[in-house]
Amino acid sequence: MNEPILSIRGLRKAYKSGTEALKAVDLDIHRGEIFALLGPNGAGKTTLISIVCGIVTATDGVVLVDGRNWRDDYRHARTRIGLVPQELTTDAFEPVLNTVSFSRELFGKPKNSAYVEQILRDLTLWDKRHTIMKELSGGMKRRVMIAKALAHEPDILFLDEPTAGVDVELRKDMWALVRRLRERGVTIILTTHYIEEAEEMADRVGIIRLGELILVEEKNALMQKLGRKELHLELAEPLTAVPAVLDEWDLKLNDGGTHLTYTFDGKAERTGIPSLLAAMRDLGIGFKDLETKTSSLEDIFVDLIHGGRIA
Repeated sequence: MNEPILSIRGLRKAYKSGTEALKAVDLDIHRGEIFALLGPNGAGKTTLISIVCGIVTATDGVVLVDGRNWRDDYRHARTRIGLVPQELTTDAFEPVLNTVSFSRELFGKPKNSAYVEQILRDLTLWDKRHTIMKELSGGMKRRVMIAKALAHEPDILFLDEPTAGVDVELRKDMWALVRRLRERGVTIILTTHYIEEAEEMADRVGIIRLGELILVEEKNALMQKLGRKELHLELAEPLTAVPAVLDEWDLKLNDGGTHLTYTFDGKAERTGIPSLLAAMRDLGIGFKDLETKTSSLEDIFVDLIHGGRIA
């Protein structure tokens, strides 16, 4: 496999109070992938991004950007990286076009009006190019932040909660933009509270909890390895309780006794479903309908964050 475009080794952040925001994180990001970093508030997502982007100083550890140490060659690292932070920080009285063009100039890039125009068009900002920043809505300001991060043509783009507080239309526009960027070879690392973003877009998922990276896995492999399946039965007649002879299936009685739920391992050679249905038939318990459901990434995420299965 090719050398990772971003390699993080032993990255720690500890404060004088003794709080460890990051606990020796090791992580490789592959060139051209979309990597989603998931975790609750305070888990260390923004701290990790801020260290890699040179905003926060690490207590220990090394980051290699395309094989080069990000401390020894800071200018190279910052040129390769674009960051869209959570906070909306822009010059309130500058027009959109000037704001984005200036971000490009900050990195010493030659003027390229066609490239800047394309970014603004991709983000539905071209019609707002002469509007000053303070007159834009929150969603439009978020689009400008992304345009600024892309202005110097970075190879690695960090999106820290990019769709927090934006409408559904903008979220879908951003998803489409992220896919186009990946097609152009940009490597994208995003943090998000919206599990559907990771499920929709990510190639791999990392889950961070209390400063510790507890799992990194290809999204599809993660869902196959940890995903549960559920059998939902709509009963012909409601039950007041699950009969004791069905205890081995650990059934859950829901919706006022009208539905039974059986959780099983979809990969197992024997799921237990035929024997369950036979036992129900013997007891005279009929059902009107049944369906199976596979766990979503959100189900898996909640399990892991609350100390559930990792292996």
